Amino acid sequence: VQLQASGGGLAQAGGSLRLSCVVSGRTFSIYTMAWFRQAPGKEREFVAAIRRMTSTTSYADSVKGRFTISRDNAKNTVYLQMNNLKSEDTAVYYCGARDGIDSYSPSLYNYWGQGTQVTVSS
Repeated sequence: VQLQASGGGLAQAGGSLRLSCVVSGRTFSIYTMAWFRQAPGKEREFVAAIRRMTSTTSYADSVKGRFTISRDNAKNTVYLQMNNLKSEDTAVYYCGARDGIDSYSPSLYNYWGQGTQVTVSS
């Protein structure tokens, strides 16, 4: 399984960005897709997850009401719509995939994309 993330960039506080993650390979084995982020000097933290077949979603408290995760199985793509961005959202964002239910722990994810930088200026 390979993951390719894109869509990062520079945004002003209050602005929006949309990240995409294209999944290829043995996609039938994937049960949950998720987005994590890692700021300089900090550990990788959970942002949002979606179950591939049921679209059940979960979010970190820090992004609830601002970020929306969605998927398009026909395109093997997962999206993260980020609205009302804040400076504390600045980080490298990674998409991850696992063959189990959604988890907040990055160590439980089997596959990772390369990361895309999101920078929010205040």
